[in-house]
Parts: sequence; structure tokens; C-alpha cells
Amino acid sequence: MLKSGVVIGAAAAASAPALGQTTKATERWGVHELVFNGPDSGNPFDDVTLAAVFERAGQQIRVPGFYDGKGVYRVRFSPPEIGRWTWRSTSNVRAIDGQSGSFDCVAPAKGNHGPVRVSADGYHFTYADGTPYRQIGTTCYSWALQSDAKCTETLKTLRAAPFNKMRMLITPNVPSVATNPFARTGDGPKDWDPTRFDPDYFRRYEDRILRLGALGIEADIILFHPYDEVRGYNDMARADDERYVRYVAARFGAYRHVWWAMANEYDAIKTKTMADWDHLFEILVAADPHDRLRSIHQINTYYDHRKPWITHASVQNGAAVLDDLRAELHRAMTLKPVVFDEVVYEGNSTKRWGWLSGEEMVERFWWGLLGGTYVGHSETFDPNRDADFSWLGQGGVLKGTSAPRLAFLKQIMEDGPVPGIDPIQPWWNYHIAGKPFDYYLKYFGTQTPAEWPVILPGRKGDPHGAYRADIIDTWNMTITPVEGVFRMEQRDDYNVHDPARPNIALPDRPYIALRLRKA
Repeated sequence: MLKSGVVIGAAAAASAPALGQTTKATERWGVHELVFNGPDSGNPFDDVTLAAVFERAGQQIRVPGFYDGKGVYRVRFSPPEIGRWTWRSTSNVRAIDGQSGSFDCVAPAKGNHGPVRVSADGYHFTYADGTPYRQIGTTCYSWALQSDAKCTETLKTLRAAPFNKMRMLITPNVPSVATNPFARTGDGPKDWDPTRFDPDYFRRYEDRILRLGALGIEADIILFHPYDEVRGYNDMARADDERYVRYVAARFGAYRHVWWAMANEYDAIKTKTMADWDHLFEILVAADPHDRLRSIHQINTYYDHRKPWITHASVQNGAAVLDDLRAELHRAMTLKPVVFDEVVYEGNSTKRWGWLSGEEMVERFWWGLLGGTYVGHSETFDPNRDADFSWLGQGGVLKGTSAPRLAFLKQIMEDGPVPGIDPIQPWWNYHIAGKPFDYYLKYFGTQTPAEWPVILPGRKGDPHGAYRADIIDTWNMTITPVEGVFRMEQRDDYNVHDPARPNIALPDRPYIALRLRKA
């Protein structure tokens, strides 16, 4: 049966205006959605092609559409610029081909800073409007696939937590309510048709994406993983992988808070080669006109993050953030922002990757910060010490002690230089980060020195500034100003100091940091 016509509007208007009529305005970086009625016979996922070309002031963007079941087709577009946009549909089905219209893109509403991008310096993140984005992420693999009640509990927890990025799988890795992204063909675990998606599954998942966006949390969506061999969703043939990547990109890519993680522990998926992963990235780039951030995550073998389709490095390495210099080396090698999305987790797991104390979790975040990188959190607390039923696996509530300290760290980051904190002469063992001649941050971790000699890198031609200092207790979450001002003079060819005040006395306890800011 063929249903013709189109509904046009901002995030799906409820009723259709006359074809070609200007519709309700859409804010910049919002979602303008076109809804078409078309064929529901055969296999619309493969038989029907649909896209819309959006134009403004000579700029032309082609956006692929997707089939949403029951004869409904959608195209979602996030306008990058303010002004009048026109559009025209293209399809191999006459009834939905050649439709056209226009809409006005208006200024973004309060709180809409646009999508996160890599900063101009290449090592940090900013929103599209220039607002710095300071990543404090967490991982809940299958939270979006749990019951409505459990999802509500997770969102309530996030509302009071410091996290501004959520790593989440599309297909399940632990016991979940939603388990069938594809149409079922029988009762066996592998009785499903990779050529036919279940729109209800993806509609439910995107509802969770939207709820994260309402909380200001980026959705770092993981497309593939090695944890569900029984169903085999991650072991499809290449053509099926391509169809899946294109469908997900068309369905979710217009949401400004979406990031793409091609895989979690990609090298543990033995049915795919490095060439396969490269190919899937090429498919994703072509399918995503909104150009969202892209990464891939390893278990043992690092992917080459310098490849052009990678926007930032997503790294699993528990030891790399045990000091700032090892963290910085990752940045120096990739020449891109680095997010250590797994540094092992706070929890009570029997596994070595899930038994950090809260102090150890927070310490890794601080060393990552000093290395000019970013760190991710999760926790594995469960009465039976089974991580599948913890925050890491299913979400729910936080039981650890690190989250409030990460909120405190986030405030330190937000009070720091823009777009972020950079290591300062790390290869000369200063263990200092910030912005030269303006802001310096020193972290001592588990060390408990009684004092610190105030020596900063600086040559004779460099500015000799004056600084005020703060002692930061990163665990007890206190900031204690040091009395007076430190006025720097040349000490030798490479360093400056204040000869009148050579040292700062420190408390005799671990997890202390020092901050010096230009007076």
C-alpha cells in the first residue's frame, strides 16, 4: 500500500501544513524533522531510499532519511546557521520524491550551546558557540535498555551527579528489558533478520538519548561491542553492518549531543579486521552530514587515532593516569584530545578492573587533568560483586564516594583557563599544568610533602608575574588561600621564583593540589 504526503516541522509537527509552506521556526542546532508517508510493503529498509537536500545562502547539506515503521519515513536535520532554509526531498518512490518546503532557523534557546567540537588548539573540546566543554564522563553500558522504572532511577541519579557525558551501548551486554533491535524470525537467540530493524526498539532508545540531552549530558553512543556472542548482533556480514551504521546515523545524528563510539573493546570482536573498522568509519562519515565526534575504544591493541576520521582518542588504560607524564604522552602521540574512558572502576568487583577505592578513582582524574587529558568514571558496586548489575552494567544509583569529588574537580576545571588545562614543559619533569604566565596547577597525589618550592619555568625574556596561591584538598573538597602574593624573579636560565617567599607550607596529608593564578 502507498501512502503519500509529508509532515514538516520542528521535531515532528503534529499536523501537516500545505506542501511548500514555511513551517514553525527551528532553533539553531535544534532538530527540524520531515515526516513522509510512503510504502509499507516489501522491505522498506532496503527497497526505499530517501534523503532531503537543505540549502541556505549557497550552503547545501544532503541529509539521509530512515524508515520508522508503519509507512512512516523521517528526515532529521540540525541547522548549523540562522536564516531561511529550503529543502527538497529525493527518493526512488515517486510519492515522496521532489517534495519541497522551507523553514526559518532562529537563535538558539538558553542552554543550547550547540554540538561539542574539538577546540581550535586541537587538544580540548568546546561547544559550537565557543563555550568550553570540560568532560567528566561516566559509563552505563545498558542503562537505556532497562525497564522504564530503572531508567527513571538512572536519570534521577544523573540529575544530581557531575557527569556531562554518558557512554552507552545500542545493543545489550547485560540482562536487559529491550534486547531485540532487529525483527524476530523465530524463538532462538539468533533468529532475527539483519535487514529489518525494529523501530520500537530504536524509538525507545532515542527517547533515552533525548532525556540525557534535557539534562545537558552528551550521549556517547557505542555501535559495536564483543559482549553478546549469543545473539551475534556484533558479528554481522559487512553489508548488514553498513545498513546498521547508516540507519543509526540517520536516526540519531541530528541530535546535537550525540557522539559516535564505533566500538567498545573493538579488538575483542574477532569477526572484524582492522580493515573492516576503517571501512565502517568511512561509511559513518559519509552517512553523517552533521559530522559528530567519532572515536573507537580498545582492550589491548591501540587503534591509530591519527586516522582522519577519528576526532578524539578514546583509550582504555588503567596505568596511564597514575601520573601526568604517561597521560601526556598519549596526547603527544595522537595530536588530538584524549579521553581515558576506562581507567578501571570504583567498586567491589572480584575483577581487577572493578575494585578501585574512591580515592584511587579521583586520583586518576587529577593526574589526567595535569596531563592535559580527560578521564571517565564508572562504578561496579553490587551486593553479589557482579558488575553486570552495577552502575556500569545497568545504571540505577551511585554507591561510591568519588562522584562528589569529581563535581569539585569539575568546578576547578571550569574556573581554569580556556579551552582547557595544558601540561607545561612536561618532558622536563615539572609536573605542572595550566597556562604559562597566567595559571599553574600542581598535584601531589598520594605524596605528603610538608612544603613545595615555588619554582616555575621561565626564561629571561618571559613575563615575570605575581601570583596568588590556593591549597586545594581534592578529597575533602576545600580551597584554602595562601596569604600574600608571590612576585617572581629570575632564578637561573630556565626558572623563576620569589626569593622572599621560596616555599609554600603544605598540610601533611595526601591528595593535595596547589593553584597559582595571576594576581
